[in-house]
Amino acid sequence: MIPEDRAARAADVEGQLERDGVRIAYRVYGDQGPTVVLMPTWSIVPSRVWKAQVPYLARHFRVVTFDGRGSGQSDAPEGAAAYADEEYIADTLAVLEATGTADCVLVAFSCGAPWALQIALDQPERIHGVVCIGPATGLIPATDERTRWAWNERHETTDGWASYNRHRWLEGGYESFLQYFFEKMFCEPHSTKQIEDGVGWGRQIAPERLVDSEAARQACRSPALGRKLPGLQCPVLVVHGDQDHIRPHDEGVRLAELTGGSLVTISGGGHAPQNRDPVKVNHLIKDFVDQVVPRPVRRTWVRALNRPRRALYLSSPIGLGHARRDVAIAAELRKLQPDLQIDWLAQHPVTRVLADAGETVHPASDWLANESAHIEFEADEHDLHVFQAIRRMDEILVNNFLVFNDVVEDSDYDLVIGDEAWDVDYFLHENPELKRFSYAWMTDFVGWLPMPDGGEREAALTADYNAEMIEQRARFHRLRDRSIFVGDPDDIVDENFGPGLPKIREWTSANFDFAGYVTGFEPGRVDRTSLGYRPDGLLCIVTVGGSGVGNSLLQRVLDAVPLARDYVRGLEFLVVTGPRIDPQSLPRVQGVTVRGYLPDLHRHLAAADLAITQGGLSTCMELTAARTPFIYVPLEHHFEQNFHVAARLDRYNAGRRMAYQEASDPAHLAESIAKELTRTVDYRPVASDGAARAARYLADLL
Repeated sequence: MIPEDRAARAADVEGQLERDGVRIAYRVYGDQGPTVVLMPTWSIVPSRVWKAQVPYLARHFRVVTFDGRGSGQSDAPEGAAAYADEEYIADTLAVLEATGTADCVLVAFSCGAPWALQIALDQPERIHGVVCIGPATGLIPATDERTRWAWNERHETTDGWASYNRHRWLEGGYESFLQYFFEKMFCEPHSTKQIEDGVGWGRQIAPERLVDSEAARQACRSPALGRKLPGLQCPVLVVHGDQDHIRPHDEGVRLAELTGGSLVTISGGGHAPQNRDPVKVNHLIKDFVDQVVPRPVRRTWVRALNRPRRALYLSSPIGLGHARRDVAIAAELRKLQPDLQIDWLAQHPVTRVLADAGETVHPASDWLANESAHIEFEADEHDLHVFQAIRRMDEILVNNFLVFNDVVEDSDYDLVIGDEAWDVDYFLHENPELKRFSYAWMTDFVGWLPMPDGGEREAALTADYNAEMIEQRARFHRLRDRSIFVGDPDDIVDENFGPGLPKIREWTSANFDFAGYVTGFEPGRVDRTSLGYRPDGLLCIVTVGGSGVGNSLLQRVLDAVPLARDYVRGLEFLVVTGPRIDPQSLPRVQGVTVRGYLPDLHRHLAAADLAITQGGLSTCMELTAARTPFIYVPLEHHFEQNFHVAARLDRYNAGRRMAYQEASDPAHLAESIAKELTRTVDYRPVASDGAARAARYLADLL
C-alpha cells in the first residue's frame, strides 16, 4: 500500500493533538476557501479512505482530515469505553480547535455520519452543511442477513456474515472476515483494488481493538438520532448506493426525508462510492460546498464562432518516448491544420521535451501528481512490477483526471489527444457524460499480461482489468472517436486477454486504426563527427530512458567497462542518465563520458557502434530504425518490456535480449559487448511516415 508520505497530495500541515491521553493525528491541505472536514469512520479504515477526495478538494477548498482513534497514526487505546461515539465527536471538535477551523462543511462516511450530524445539531453556527455517504445512522434496521448472526455469540458456522463476530476475529478468523467484509463493501464489478485497499487498512488495527470499537458503537444502530434530525438547521446531502450491502439504501432515503436534505442515489453502487466512483462523488461534494458557502464566480464565455481551433494533448510521462513521438505527430497535425492551437497537459520529464520543442504547456499541469515519481518509488533494483505499480497509482490517476476535467470544463477544446493517458481514458468511460470534445486514444500496446511468478492471483487480476476495458469499449464505443495503435497489426502479441476473453491481436485489429511506428525522425545512420565524436574508434552509448529506474543498470555497465575496454581497444562509452538521474551520482570510470538529458539522443544512438538500454519500446525502436546494434535488458516484472516490446523486436529481428542477472556479471556483459560490436545488422526496416499517418487520423476529427 502507498504510505501517507507518498500520497497524491502531500499535507501542508501535519500535527497531533492529545485529548484525555489519546493522541489524534490530523492533516491540513490547502488554505483557500471554505474548510471541508473529512470525518473518520469505523476504525477498520484510516483517513486514507478519503485518498481519492483529498487532492481534488484541496485545489478548491481548505481540507482537514484526521485518523480516528484506533486507526492510522492516531493512538489505539484499550477498552470499549475509549471508542464511544462521544469520544469521536469530542475528537472532531478538538481537531477543529487545533487547526483553527471556526466553521466548516462536514463530510462523513458510514459510521461517521451520526457523529457529523450530532455536531451540526450541537453547534449549528459552526457547520454550513453535512454530506453523508453510505450513512449508518440506525434509522432503518439492518438486514435479516446480518441480524441473524449475533456479534457477541458463538455460531456453528463462520461463513458469510457469521464471520462478523468477536470470537471469530480473536480466534484466527480475522483475515477471512476482512476479505468477506470488503467484498461486501465493494460489491461493484472490477473492484479488486478497492477490496485490496480495504483489507490492507483492516490489517492495520489489531483485532482486539476492532472488538473494542465495535462493542462501543451505538449511534450507527440506535434510532435515537432520528428523533433529533428534524431540528437540524444546515443543508444535508445524502449519497447512497442502491446496492449497498452494508447499510440499506432505504436508510439514506430516510435520512434525507428527516433532514429535508437532498438524496443522490448511485444506481448499481455499493457502500463506499467515494472509493469506487470518486469522480462523481468529488463533483457532488464540490457542488454542495459551493452551494452552501457561495463565492463570487468570474468567467468568460466565448461565442462559438469566435473560438479558435484548439487541441489538448496529453502525453504519458512514464519515459520520454511518448513525448518525442507526440511532438512529431503535433508537427504533422499543424501541417494539415495550420490554424490549430495545441496546449499540452503534461508532467516532468515530458515538459523538458516540450520546452525544447517550443510547445505550450498548460499552467494546470502544475496540479498534476507526478506519475514518474510514483514509478520510481515502486521500482527496486532493475525491477518494476509495472502492472501492480499502475494499480497502486489509483489516487494519482483520480487526481490527474480531475485536473484534466477542470481544464476542459473551463476551456473549449475541439480535440483531446491522449497518448496512453490512462486516467482520462478510464474515467471518461466511467463517466461518459463528461465528454464534450472529440477524443482520440493512442497506445503502442494493448492488454495487461501477468508475469509467470504472479501465479493464479495475478492472472486473475490482469484478466479482470482486461475484461473491464473490453466491457467499457463495447458499451461506450462512441466515446473514443479514434483509437490509434502506434504500430502494425503484426506488432501485437499473439496472446489472449484472459480466460474466456478474445485474442488480443484479433480484438485490437477490429477496434483500432494503425499508424505504423512513429519515430519522429528520418531513420538512418548519423555522421558522428557532426556530434563532436572522433571519426575513429568505437562508441557504445548506454541509456535508460526518461525515468529514474535505470540507475542500477548504469552501475552494472560501469562495472563491466574496464573488462570491455580490455577486450576492445579504443572503445569509448557515453552514459546518458536522462532527466531524472543526476550524472554526478555515478562513479567516474576511465573511458566513460557521463551526460544528463540529451534532447537529440536519437541522433547520438544513430552514430553509435553499439547501445545498451532497458527494454523500453521507444529507445529500442529508435535503435532499430537507425540500424544500430544493441543489447536490451528488460526490467524484471515489467510485463510490457518482457512481452509486448520483446515480441515487436523479435518481429524486427532487432536487438539482443539479456536478463539483468546476466548483465550483473561484469565478465559476461563485457564479452557480450565485444561480441555485439562484430554483429551484422539485419533488421526489418522501420517505416518513417508514422507521424504523418497518425496526424491524418487526428485531422479527420477537426
